[in-house]
Amino acid sequence: MKILLAVTGGVAAFKAVLLLRRLQDAGAEVEVLMTDAATRFVGEPTFHALSGRPVNRSAWDLAGTRSGERHVELSAWADAMIVYPATAHSVGALAAGLCDDLIQLTAFSMKGPVLMCPAMHHRMAGRPQYRAAVEKLEASGVHVLPAVTGRLASGEVGDGRLPEPEEALEALLRLLTDQDLAGRHVVVTAGPTREAVDPVRFLSNPSTGKMGFAVARMAARRGARVTLIAGPTSITPPPVELIEVTTAAEMAEAVLACRNADALVMAAAVADFRPASSAAQKIKKPADGTAPPIVLERTTDILASLAEGTRPRVVVGFAMETQDLVANARGKLERKGLDLIVANDLGVVGAGFGTDTNVVVLLDADGGRADLARASKDTVANAVLDRVVAGLE
Repeated sequence: MKILLAVTGGVAAFKAVLLLRRLQDAGAEVEVLMTDAATRFVGEPTFHALSGRPVNRSAWDLAGTRSGERHVELSAWADAMIVYPATAHSVGALAAGLCDDLIQLTAFSMKGPVLMCPAMHHRMAGRPQYRAAVEKLEASGVHVLPAVTGRLASGEVGDGRLPEPEEALEALLRLLTDQDLAGRHVVVTAGPTREAVDPVRFLSNPSTGKMGFAVARMAARRGARVTLIAGPTSITPPPVELIEVTTAAEMAEAVLACRNADALVMAAAVADFRPASSAAQKIKKPADGTAPPIVLERTTDILASLAEGTRPRVVVGFAMETQDLVANARGKLERKGLDLIVANDLGVVGAGFGTDTNVVVLLDADGGRADLARASKDTVANAVLDRVVAGLE
């Protein structure tokens, strides 16, 4: 990806440094454009050093250009442009068709998408002139990521806070991604469940939710309406509809409530067993040194219950195994009536709980098999979603 990051003169300009890093982490080449006002908030050398490229400041700085039109060359080079932050002035000027600085000239010359991320005091954001300018921009094909409600530079709380870099990155990547899940509702489960032994102890597993979160993030990026049903995790979920649960029973209830979705991807590590009874008070150590017994019972088999009744059109399961990977996963797929199962071996390097990568085997209901080499969980998620799209079509 080739991205133009345009920074205008708002207090939130410091967040553009973080967005630059996020763009680079996503594999993008970045050219930075700054207004003179922006340099009063963040120094030009910072962006030069981090991007590895001189900062573009003026349409009249023609050094290194071939045509003498820097804005034309920048817009031809880039796949997309993001203005972060976008001040009220930059929003109004672009909506009015003004081209009196390099950022406005370049935005007007872009063939690829332009994303504006406004940030300002909430009284400015509430002005009818500003709201009319946003509507005019969106009608012209410029995309606007709305400001969020939060603490502003003034210390007041209101609507006008700049969205975080991660949210801006996702909005931009969605504009550059084929929207093959647009209009679809995809439900994703992620993370572990916890089954209480007493008020301070529980049975669980080491799942972090990374794989399920990746599926939810990629599905949203591909245009789906995503409902993420997540057990207790310590990582930040993607910006989608989130339902937080703790136990397997709570997850089952949440999944069943979404059974009319188009697709269900069960990436959660749901407990198979729970204590038959949970103590009301903390269990104390017996004085004789023995350990109190814990009697287990089965939890609700969410996938099996869905397979027997109404269910989403495409249902994907996950299987974490420690032996006989394909045979065990194939048995689970058939037993639970799944369309696809994603199997991985806990003992394989780069797979398993808490990793940023995965190594999986995809098995489908028609007997097909695809072995995926170690890749990022985002890549694995997209491979799974490719199968979901094919199933829906």
